[in-house]
Amino acid sequence: MAAVFLVIGVLGLVVLVLSLFVGEFGDLGIGDVDADGPFSVPAIAALLGGIGFGGAAATSLLPDDLPDAVAALLALAVGLAVAVPLAWGAVRLSRAFKDMPTQPTLTRHSLVGAQGVVVSAVPSPGYGEVRLTLAGQQLKFSARSDVPLPTGTPVYVVEALSDTAVEVVSTAPEAHPLPGGESP
Repeated sequence: MAAVFLVIGVLGLVVLVLSLFVGEFGDLGIGDVDADGPFSVPAIAALLGGIGFGGAAATSLLPDDLPDAVAALLALAVGLAVAVPLAWGAVRLSRAFKDMPTQPTLTRHSLVGAQGVVVSAVPSPGYGEVRLTLAGQQLKFSARSDVPLPTGTPVYVVEALSDTAVEVVSTAPEAHPLPGGESP
């Protein structure tokens, strides 16, 4: 009898592994049910695994002098007691992963407003190289500017020319003269 429960438990593991590699199995013939609900693949896999492995553990602990029908019912009850919380946890976990907030995918439009520093002088006209801090990462881009910018100049992106090139302006204090043409 323990072998039957072990086969059921292994079937639950197989369903789980297949769902990881193949994905959901459609509606499983159940109709229009919530994919994150009690009939989701993780919940079914947890139910099968819990019943199988919980029942197998129970059969190994039950006394040998019990009638087979009573031992099977007790093992099934223990398996269900193990399986229901596992399935509930699988549903909760899959919902938490599905509803987890994430940052939007960065695009070239995300570059506008980024700040950085010139790492290869930017001639005018022509391209140099800047290192920008974007979403906590430091990335290098080709850069052009209306005025020449030496290495080490802090910059601000005003336009994304392409996925790999930007238009920058200096944010250094000397780049912004005071009214009347005076320097700070």
